[in-house]
Parts: sequence; structure tokens; C-alpha cells
Amino acid sequence: MPQGKLFLIPNVLAENTADSVISPQVREVIQHTKVYLVENPRNARRYISSLKLGVNLEEIHMEVLDKNTPPESINRLLQPLFKGADVGIISEAGCPGIADPGALAVAHAHTRGIQVIPLSGPSSMFLSLMGSGFSGQSFAFHGYLPIDKKERAQALKKLEAESLREKRAQIFMETPFRNNQLLEDLTRMLSPQTKLCIAKNLTASDELIQTKSIQDWKKSPIDLHKVPTVFILQSF
Repeated sequence: MPQGKLFLIPNVLAENTADSVISPQVREVIQHTKVYLVENPRNARRYISSLKLGVNLEEIHMEVLDKNTPPESINRLLQPLFKGADVGIISEAGCPGIADPGALAVAHAHTRGIQVIPLSGPSSMFLSLMGSGFSGQSFAFHGYLPIDKKERAQALKKLEAESLREKRAQIFMETPFRNNQLLEDLTRMLSPQTKLCIAKNLTASDELIQTKSIQDWKKSPIDLHKVPTVFILQSF
């Protein structure tokens, strides 16, 4: 029996943006896929429903694949693939597999010879980098920085030093309700000449991508409380 294919299906970054950011290819795959691995079944069903594809949600089977999923469960979650059914992975926002638990399933699929098909869609990390004016030749994504103040200070200084030494754009993020505190730490701890790109509410009507020096951000702070935001620093 031929094995199924594992589709990595992008989700929207902002509400009510599917018409502009979700491609016909993604819609076609969703129309024909009945099995999914998702972080939150309720949200995933809402996303599929919002595409208005005429999909019968009662015929769809979803299993949870999130940060708490033990690696030893992955083989069980991928069983439909081994029986010939296609499986889609949908994360909460953006592209599966990038700072996302879906990477566990993708890695296991490769060990079993499963064809993995990533579909193009909005990625907050890459949209931010594209709009930043920073190096697309050398960059690193660091996910979430430490919460502890001392550890965070050390991490920021390390990122700044590496950026200068390696000519590397450093990309990171924070839980939205702690964004303002992170921005305060950035403007207090980094060199005045270091450049910082703030990219908030990507793809939404109030999207903002702006790059300024730390000293300029000090002069004109921005309110990022509870707003999905990506930060990129580069030291020259």
C-alpha cells in the first residue's frame, strides 16, 4: 500500500486575512485532507471553516501535536500516513515546523520515507526579516529569550556581540503581554547605535515594520502590549 503525504499547511497570522495570504494550493490541499495534527483542534476547525471551502468538519479527524506531546507518541500520530492517508499539520499561526512542534512529526516522517510537502504561506519570521533591511545572507532565529532579568541581559549582550562579529541579523520574540518590558530592556541594555526592527501585527491592517537605532527608539517608544511582535537586532 502506498504511503500518504505529510502536508505542512500555513495558517493566518492575523484574523480575517485568509483571502489575501492563503493560496489556492493550500485551499485545494485542505479540501482533500481528512486527517490533521494540530496544536488546538477548536482553533484549527475554525480556521478551516473560515476558508469557506464546503468542507464537512464532521468528517475531519484531528489529533493534538503541541509542545507537550512526547516524542514517543509521534509514530502513533502518523499511523494514518502508513496506511495511505494524507495528513496535514496546522500550527496556531504561520508556517508549521518553524519554532513549532510540527517539526517533530516532520523529522519522524523522514525516517519512515514519508514525502513531506511544505506549502507556502505567511511566516512572521521571514516577513519581518524581509521588511527589516537587515542581512538576508546571515541571520539566526532565537525564539523566546530568557525571562530571568540577569539571564536576559546576558542573552541580549551576547546577541549584540555576535551580530557585530558575524554581521548577523538576530531574530527573536516574546509573549505579547511582555513585549513592552522586552522593548524597555532592549533600549536600556543595547548600544545606542545598534539597529532594532520591530514588526507587529504582520499582515493585519495595522501592520507596522520599522527599523531604527536604539537611541531613536528611546526617543519614540511604541506600545506593543498584547500585540504579536517580532524583534530583530543588528549591530554594525
